[in-house]
Amino acid sequence: MFRADIVNRIEATGVMAIVRTETIERGIEIAEGCLEGGVDVLEISYTLPNAGEVIKALNESIGDKVLIGAGTVLDGETARLAILAGAKFIIAPNFSKEVAKVTNRYQIPYAPGCSTVTEMVEALEAGASFIKAFPISNFYGPSLVSVIKTPIPQMPILASGGITLDNLAQWISEGVDSVGIGGLLTKGSKLQISENAKKIREIIDNTRKNKVVK
Repeated sequence: MFRADIVNRIEATGVMAIVRTETIERGIEIAEGCLEGGVDVLEISYTLPNAGEVIKALNESIGDKVLIGAGTVLDGETARLAILAGAKFIIAPNFSKEVAKVTNRYQIPYAPGCSTVTEMVEALEAGASFIKAFPISNFYGPSLVSVIKTPIPQMPILASGGITLDNLAQWISEGVDSVGIGGLLTKGSKLQISENAKKIREIIDNTRKNKVVK
């Protein structure tokens, strides 16, 4: 799978589940619930030491039906390990030139966390495929997207933090390329996760459709 194909898939889905799980079994359950609800992009967080094992297991059990990436990747060593485990994209709360170098080498999309426009532009110049608006998405809300994209319309933004069912439509209307969602897509039973995923999918699809009509 080429980097452009991965980027296009992330943008098309418009949302990724942020997964932190202590067991492979629970990871598979979450992935199946998300998939049933129409969310096929998952970020497995390296805040837990078994993230690589979960990524590998999901790729083996579900395959290309779900696009699996790695999150909370702070350094180049972790990035390489995640990619070798099968991660198709790399997400981080920080910007690291070392991680950018590794992901470019393997042609894997990289979304570093940035808080200032200067940092965002520097990350783009280093080859980032998306800019993760973190932690500023929590503080500024959906209007942050248009504020950034007005002077820099080519800035691909992934928002993570502060996204809910109540404000998701506004995030999409403002032009965010993708959003990261944790609890709604990772807590509860597989059925509950699937139902939340369906609600999220419906909001994104309807908002995008109405935005095109305008």
